[in-house]
Parts: sequence; structure tokens; C-alpha cells
Amino acid sequence: MPVIEKSGYQNPPFYFFNAHVETIVPSMFFKVSDDLYERERIELPDGDFLDLDWIKAGRSKCIVITHGLEGGSERFYVKRTAKFFRDKGWDVMAWNCRSCSGEMNRLPRFYHHGDTEDLSVVIDRVLQENYKTVVLMGYSMGGSMSLKYLGERSHGSAIKGGVFFSVPCSLRDSALQLLKRENRIYEQRFLKKLVEKIRIKAEIHPEVSLEGIDTLKDFDTFHDRYTAPLHGFQDKDDFFASATCDQYLSDIRVPVLIVNAQNDPMLGPACSPYDLAHQSDFVYLETPARGGHVGFTLAGNNYSYMELRAEEFIDQEVISPLA
Repeated sequence: MPVIEKSGYQNPPFYFFNAHVETIVPSMFFKVSDDLYERERIELPDGDFLDLDWIKAGRSKCIVITHGLEGGSERFYVKRTAKFFRDKGWDVMAWNCRSCSGEMNRLPRFYHHGDTEDLSVVIDRVLQENYKTVVLMGYSMGGSMSLKYLGERSHGSAIKGGVFFSVPCSLRDSALQLLKRENRIYEQRFLKKLVEKIRIKAEIHPEVSLEGIDTLKDFDTFHDRYTAPLHGFQDKDDFFASATCDQYLSDIRVPVLIVNAQNDPMLGPACSPYDLAHQSDFVYLETPARGGHVGFTLAGNNYSYMELRAEEFIDQEVISPLA
């Protein structure tokens, strides 16, 4: 325990016939048009900024949502989660990593899977509101970042738990998965967006070199040339080893749920830490056969399995033990 042997996500819509459809269709076509947020900009000690998007109604509990790679608070899965928990009686704070709020950040660096320094600033701001209960939610990279944070420094705070979906718990394993021919579409899509950001940064910061940028062929090359030097790592291998969240999971001391689909095209088997979950009292692991990456669509429902499962876990494993 606590590996959840039978997932509640059993029957995706019949027209979601493989992992790629389960992943791509929600990302491209699902929308949440509601104007939900009030934005707050916070200044960082290094001269940069972060944009935080709030839903505040003076509740005693708050959900903190961290988006995935090249996402943001306006992405459908973040807004859908924010709307769901707002209607369930929570305050919500969905934050944007550097460069992801619609305005480029000021410094050459941007963000990465293990960037818990920025997340720590965000959570410190949330804790200033004196919530009795704070729960973290994260998707993909946001799950990786949040789990690493909880392993590093959650003890004794108002943070009572977390729920995370499609998490690359092993960054090296996820990178190997993306190198497969059938999954290159995802890597190339992310790479295109990141390269565009590097070009913008190079216009502002001449020290950011564009040499060879047109020949970048994969994430490994990008991490060696940009992620590592811009964020203080020696190379991509140092980045993978330092930023990956799996090494921090055993130190988590609040209940957390990781839900990774077995058919997720961006996650390899090492991204689902069965052995650790079997030995842990706090890390719950659920691995449904289907779901894709940040998919988990339900037929005839405005919400996905992700929101419904998160509410269930929070009620059973986080809120009830506190009552």
C-alpha cells in the first residue's frame, strides 16, 4: 500500500480509440471560455516576476494549480479544474511559470521541471492568506515540480496534500519515451514553442546564442544547449539527475495521489513508482490502462476523471483525516 490496484477510470469514450487521440483531442479542442481569474503580479528577488491568477471568495481552503510544459493558467485543463473547485467551495490560485502568462519574463532563464524555487515563492504567497487547508494540484511538469517541492519542504505547513496527473516522475525515462518515432509529434510541438521563446530572449539578451538553433533535433539537444546553461546545470544529464522528482518522493509526509495512464505516450514505465508507493504511507499511485496524457475524458460530462478523482481523494485522504 498505497498502490491502487483498480482505477475508477475504466471506460473512455468509444471514439477515443488510442492514446494519441486521448491526448491530442482534449488539448486541441476542449475549451473553457469563462473569465475566472483576478491576476496578481509578484516581483521576485532576482528581478523577474510571476503572474498569479486567483479565484478568491474568502474560503478557508485553497487549491494551488501548476500547469504543464508550455502551458499556463488559461489552458483548458487548468481552467476546468479551477472552475470545478470554485464551485465546490474552494479558493483557487493558478500560477504561471516564467514566460507562460502571456508576457515574456525579464531574465534569460525561464522554468524547468524541478523549479521549486519559484513554486516556493508562490506557495509562500498563498500561505499569507491564512488558509486552514492548502492542497496542490499539478499536471505533467506541474506534477513533477509540485512533488519535488513536497519532498523538499512541506513539513509543518498548511499544505495538507496533493493530486497530480500524467507526471514524468523520471525525467530521463520520459525523455526516452519522447524519442520514439511514434511520439516525436509531442516533442517537436514543445520544441517549436521553446525555440520561439529562445529567439525572443536572444533579442533582449545578446548572451543567449542562436548559433545552431535551426538544427536542434530533439529535447536532448535543447536541454544541453539551453535548459542546462540557463538554469545552472552542467548538461542535460545533470539536469535530469537534479530536477527529477522521483528521488524526493520518499520524503513526502502528506497524502498525495499520482495518476499516470499506462498508455501515456510521454511516460515510460519508470515514471510510475510502484515500489516506492508500495512502501509509502503517503504516496498513492493509480495507473489506469487508458487515459493518454492529461486526457482521462468522460463521455457526456463537462469535467474529466481528473477533477472527479481529485475531489474524491481530497475528501477521503486529506479532509476527512483532518476533521
